[in-house]
Amino acid sequence: MNLEQLPILQVILPLLAAPCCLLLRRSRLAWGFAVLVSCSSLLIAATQLHIIHHSASGSISYEIGGWAAPWGIEYRLDRLGGLVLLVLTAIAAVTLSVARRLLQEEVPEERHHLFFATFLLCLAGLSGIVSTGDLFNVFVFLEIASLSSYVLISMGRSRRALVAAFQYLVMGTIGSTFILIGIGLAYMMTGTLNMADLAQRLTMTLDSVYAEGASIENPALPVNQTRTILAAFAFLTVGLALKLALFPLHAWLPNAYATAPTVVSTFLAGTSTKVAYYVLLRVTFTIFGLAFTFGQVGLQFLLTPLAIMAILVASTIAIYQGDIRRILAYSSVAQIGYLVLGLSFATQAGLTAGIVHLFNHALMKSGLFLVVGCIATRQAGLTLESIRGLGRRMPLTMAAFVVGGLGLIGVPLTSGFISKWLLVSAALESGRWLVAVLVVTGSLLAVVYVWRVVEAAYFLEPDDKTTSEPHDAPAGLLAAAWVLLGATLVFGIYTDLPVGVAREAAASLMGVGS
Repeated sequence: MNLEQLPILQVILPLLAAPCCLLLRRSRLAWGFAVLVSCSSLLIAATQLHIIHHSASGSISYEIGGWAAPWGIEYRLDRLGGLVLLVLTAIAAVTLSVARRLLQEEVPEERHHLFFATFLLCLAGLSGIVSTGDLFNVFVFLEIASLSSYVLISMGRSRRALVAAFQYLVMGTIGSTFILIGIGLAYMMTGTLNMADLAQRLTMTLDSVYAEGASIENPALPVNQTRTILAAFAFLTVGLALKLALFPLHAWLPNAYATAPTVVSTFLAGTSTKVAYYVLLRVTFTIFGLAFTFGQVGLQFLLTPLAIMAILVASTIAIYQGDIRRILAYSSVAQIGYLVLGLSFATQAGLTAGIVHLFNHALMKSGLFLVVGCIATRQAGLTLESIRGLGRRMPLTMAAFVVGGLGLIGVPLTSGFISKWLLVSAALESGRWLVAVLVVTGSLLAVVYVWRVVEAAYFLEPDDKTTSEPHDAPAGLLAAAWVLLGATLVFGIYTDLPVGVAREAAASLMGVGS
């Protein structure tokens, strides 16, 4: 294989494989083909990250049609993109490997080939968002991923899934519209859509404006350009905040995660919001730059309180939920707060913490939703009442949940501890003692909602005494859940991959805006 073709192959492979699933039609054939494609995508992503790690430039580039950027569309991948792609494809491969077993009780078998085709479309869209170096391509792939996500969520077995999908569609469409307007305004000011070229031209425009004494606070004739750039930045930021489910724009997420098929919740919880966070990093640091985003606009004064509110409010709401899926969904909103908090510090240490938490939370939350899928194969209810005594009936399954829960809390020897330690250290390094205390408070709230599940499973007696015999989840499902959650233990001890790559990626992002 020509390694130079890997960036485009990363996107083309699942994109072309999706209609093939429609032609295969039979559930087992479509599933086997989808698993093969996802494993191939994982291999490509791992190979690209290896090449990037050993590259002198720290990135790889592919020019579509041989047209050089910025005239042609360029696919560009650096350390940050390589890490996100690795997480994305790994979760897709693990999830698809057990998808057919999980779908048996949630989606009619005659629709399985449609499900796998849509799943691969979503994988192609998310992979394209990370791989492309063209801002309009980001929008196109974002729409591919979003539209396929709406369809996947609507396949849930209850009618509430349709409502959740419609709610996500409405909010997602608003977010996409904001993003498109922002891209249009940026193009109007620069005449380019290539992100690297766009960043360079925006920097030149802003430098010329401020050289003439204009500023946002002190209007003058040249500041009209600045206002247009500011509007572009505002539209992009708000649109991405909707896609990211940043508090208080998170309303679509709990219902979507709680009503979608387990396979969909597992995949989206570990990938969708993480890719949106990746794009937000690109917009704030790569395109608009550190000086404009945090120096002129002062984005940190908006993001920091929103991130803290997400951590505290969503964690508190999770405590009062009676359904395990909703507990995990609101936990995701809180964990997004940690991601954004690291970004809002605008320091290398804060960015490193945010990127590491992206990696760690993706593994933890996907693993926990797989545990929920394991429980669903043995009983219908997923409420705290229905899992009373489940720790004795499904010991290995609930042990996996405990491991994931400890990671969400941030207990030492789990990967969650590493990212929260880095986040607290970044807060203290920048003199934000109160923020560090609030991060720890968020972890204490996580103790409460994780403990509610553990208490019900291990310390409460089941209502039906006849169901007390051990009957763990199917071996394949259990193995998949332990692969993801076991990885949180491995990366909690051996931190070289996530922390090393995250530190290099953060240094690169900070250098763009310097």
